[in-house]
This record gives sequence, C-alpha cells and structure tokens, in this order.
Amino acid sequence: MDCNYLKRLLACIAEVMQENRENLIQLDSIVGDGDLGLTMSDGFKAASESIQNTDETDIGKLLYMAGKAMSVAVPSTMGTLMASGLMQAGKVLKGKTDLSLIELCSLFKAYEDGVMHRGKAKVGEKTFLDGIDPAILSLEKSVEANEDIQAAAQKAYDASKAGYENTSTMIAIHGRAATRGEASRSLKDPGACVVMLMMEAFVKSL
Repeated sequence: MDCNYLKRLLACIAEVMQENRENLIQLDSIVGDGDLGLTMSDGFKAASESIQNTDETDIGKLLYMAGKAMSVAVPSTMGTLMASGLMQAGKVLKGKTDLSLIELCSLFKAYEDGVMHRGKAKVGEKTFLDGIDPAILSLEKSVEANEDIQAAAQKAYDASKAGYENTSTMIAIHGRAATRGEASRSLKDPGACVVMLMMEAFVKSL
C-alpha cells in the first residue's frame, strides 16, 4: 500500500467522523463543551482534503501536511492534539512510500506519542489514550504473529472499543470532566470514542 492508501484512510476517517458528528456532540456535551463532533468532522475533513490532490508520495510528508491543515482548521484543544498526532506520525514515517502492517502500527504508535507529548496525559487518565493504547498493543501482537492486515485492523478496532467501554471505570484527570471527581467515573470518555471511530475507518479503508 502506498500514498494512495493513506489518502483513502484519511478520507474514511473524515467520513466516519461526519457520520458520527451528532453522536460525538451529544457525548461531549455531558463532560465537555459539546464541540467535539464539529472539531473532529471539520478537522479530519481539512486533513484529508489537504493531501488528496498532491503528487507527493512521501507518506511522512503527507501526514505532516495533513496535521498542519488540521491545526489551522480546528485550533481547539482536541483539534490541536489530533493534529499533533498526525504531525508526529509524519516525522516518524518521513521517507516512507509504502505501508505494510509494520508501518501502520508505527503510524498509530507515533500518533499516540504525539498526542501524549502535547497533552501531557497518561494511559489510565480517561482520555483519548485509553482508546488508542489497546489498539496499538493489539496491532503489535498482530505484527508479531504476521497476521493479515484486515484481521489486524478488526482486532485493533475491537481493542479500541473495549478501551472506550473501559473508560467508564476511570476517574477523569483532565478537562471539564475532572471537575466532577468521583462522579466522572461512570461516564465514557469522548476522546476514547474518537479512537474507536478512527479504527472503524481503518477497517473500512481496507
């Protein structure tokens, strides 16, 4: 898979975010300011559109380009975090022109690292990271087992979904949800839901 697959992956993510725009708004309105659906749909649309018509074949450069476009389109906290993930993935995959399962695993791991570095959060603090970390661990196991990409993507989606569901056992440390203290425990994290949707798009893109 080459740069054309990356273009398809980002287009699929943008499409899934648009389809779930209202769901994300509703979910975020409980623990945040309710703009997550707008941020994710508008942000990933900008990211996707920024690379569709370029002749660039360097996957890293395309990811960085997409991240920059997203950061301009949605300069909110979550928008900046997601853009940081794309740009970090761009740095790690610079010079790559093909994507195997190993590179895709590296892409999502770099995305996690970018978000973690920018947001100063850790796994277990009821954030985006609690959705993406299980997915990455699943992908790493799939790489070790030399599994088919389609099967690996489905397992990553299942892991991200389980991670999202598991956020209802955690106390929020960051954002508005943190002001609820113990009362935040039963609520599912919208950021982890975003990861689940990204992994759903990953499956669809294949």
